[in-house]
Amino acid sequence: MSWFIEALKKYAVFGGRARRKEYWMYMLFNSIFYIVCMGVGFAIDFTALAGIFAVATLLPSLGVTIRRLHDTGRSGWWVLISVIPLVGFIVMLVFTCSDSEAGQNKYGPNPKELAAFA
Repeated sequence: MSWFIEALKKYAVFGGRARRKEYWMYMLFNSIFYIVCMGVGFAIDFTALAGIFAVATLLPSLGVTIRRLHDTGRSGWWVLISVIPLVGFIVMLVFTCSDSEAGQNKYGPNPKELAAFA
């Protein structure tokens, strides 16, 4: 849960790098909360609740995705490939599952190595 809160705190930070754990834990909790919002919205007959939640978490989701791409050594502009229906999903899945680029890259120091020293 702390990874989700940490990503929400950095809701408009598009620079830097994000580890795989940060990205996938954020996506896990985001999906769980979205499903809960869908269920609650259906139960109280307010189906727009899930849409409101999706819009509210759009910037944090975009930010953590761009930071994840930076961690693999790719530009944040690669996120635009996800608009291509099937190919974009597969490419983004491969990119977000890839290991971090070792050492420091042009987007900053490797957060995995920083966590090992802490």
